[in-house]
Amino acid sequence: MRLSRERLRGPLAGKVETISGQTLSSCYQCGKCSAGCPLEDAMDVLPHQVIRDLQLGREEQALAAGAIWLCAACHTCAARCPRGVDLSRIMEALRAVRLRRGLGPPDQTALPGEAPQQLLVSFLRKYVG
Repeated sequence: MRLSRERLRGPLAGKVETISGQTLSSCYQCGKCSAGCPLEDAMDVLPHQVIRDLQLGREEQALAAGAIWLCAACHTCAARCPRGVDLSRIMEALRAVRLRRGLGPPDQTALPGEAPQQLLVSFLRKYVG
């Protein structure tokens, strides 16, 4: 893969930064967000990998991740991030982009069997509007 400024600053990355108010290039992939995420076991892609997909211009992979729908917006990731990146705001921005494009959640997204209450409330909020 050949990296360039244009590829790293693709249209989706710019839109996500605008909606979320976060700077994707601030993330240096330490993985603390994924290590602290209470739902990382249920996610198809780890939280820090979603940011990496955006950083590398892999827009389709970032938008297709079921993890963006399972994020409970608990902000544990933001509390643990040494760079102050609020990943839950990025996940919310990706959901908004999918919905604006007329796409709903991917079919493989389902609640884990014993989901914490916070996930259930967050999940319903995303689908009810």
